[in-house]
Amino acid sequence: MEIIQVVGILLAIAFIIYAAMKGFSILIVAPIAAVIVILTNQMDFFPALIGKENSYMTGLTGFVVNFFAIFILGSILAKYIDVSGAAQSIAEKVLEKTGTEKPFPVLVAIFFISALLTYGGISLFVVIFVLIPLAKPLFKQLNIAWNLVLIPVTLGFGSFTMTMLPGTPSIQNVVPTAYLGTSLTAAPLLGMIGTVVAIAFTLWYMNSMLKKSMAKGETFTDFDVSGSEGDVKKELPTVFISILPILLLIVIILVGSTFKVGNILIIGLVVAIIVSAFVFNKYIPNQKALINEGASGSIMPVFLTSSAVAFGVIITLAPGFKFISDTILGIPGNPLISLSVASAVFGAITGSSSGALGIVMQAFGQSYLDMGINADVIHRVSVIASSVLTIMPHTGVVLTLFALTGLNHKNGFKYQFIGMTCANLLALLAVILAAIIIY
Repeated sequence: MEIIQVVGILLAIAFIIYAAMKGFSILIVAPIAAVIVILTNQMDFFPALIGKENSYMTGLTGFVVNFFAIFILGSILAKYIDVSGAAQSIAEKVLEKTGTEKPFPVLVAIFFISALLTYGGISLFVVIFVLIPLAKPLFKQLNIAWNLVLIPVTLGFGSFTMTMLPGTPSIQNVVPTAYLGTSLTAAPLLGMIGTVVAIAFTLWYMNSMLKKSMAKGETFTDFDVSGSEGDVKKELPTVFISILPILLLIVIILVGSTFKVGNILIIGLVVAIIVSAFVFNKYIPNQKALINEGASGSIMPVFLTSSAVAFGVIITLAPGFKFISDTILGIPGNPLISLSVASAVFGAITGSSSGALGIVMQAFGQSYLDMGINADVIHRVSVIASSVLTIMPHTGVVLTLFALTGLNHKNGFKYQFIGMTCANLLALLAVILAAIIIY
């Protein structure tokens, strides 16, 4: 019977990956996959699916309750930064300083713009919509392969600013705090070590792929660039005004985390939104519409992520999960290795690092605390590990980038997968080694 239970879980996982890659929404796919687990594990059907305790529905609503405020406030702030032209202003200033005559400095500039915006709490989707139309004429002017743009953009928002830098307001960095009682600056030294490794790899990888592409004679027109050009605003706020809400958010998070202020991210987001409303007022024709759109824009992301988490909850409740849990916890060597494996595997399954963390923290968080591992170390290692395999063919951000750039899985996915996987994996290995030595 145990074999059938485990096979049922594996079938459900295979189904959710396959269906998501075929374009079906996880809002539909996740509950169907949950039903597969419930039936093959002979769980009480309706109590496990829609019961008021320990069910798919409580897993979904529990995540929404814990993180909806962050999603909605983050979405509104991102809308202010986007609509006001602040993100474009910051990007153009950085490119002005680096110059646009040589290919590699342009790639480096795009990488750091992407990183700066995401570290300031800006949605990665906003970053994509801002950077692609700015990057396209530069790549055309320099006549370099357009598919290379995926490297700096993806690694800018998908590596050190998402999981490593102390205080980053990403949802990935927030999720463990609800389970471990940690802060957004958990294990800052480990985070900085990972950051250095991720940046070093990114710079090397970008330079290597650029040289390889140029040696092959690839040019801008060798790739389909029929994607959306996007809107480029002409009247922009100054760079100081543009970056002010972002700086305030970062400072509030860092100071608040140092003094262990509760709900510091929510406080920081509210302050940043209020400041944005004042300083961007002249650049936004209708703030009411902006706030409404920002609030509405948060609904789908939070429910997509919570659906992935809810599926994970059903897996952890299934009798067959004990075998999987024992296998993961029984991985030989330091417990941080098994923690990393669990986080990375669920990141690949769900195509969402935040969804993976919700699953791993609920299923394994207390177990690792009981082993005597420092909560800050669990926080930082699991967050970094969750992003190692999260760039999958069915991941939403991959599909969005392809839609906007005109690229596809054949000519672009390898850059995203190799770049993000290697950057995060190398950083993770360095962090685990440092954690073993320091802690």
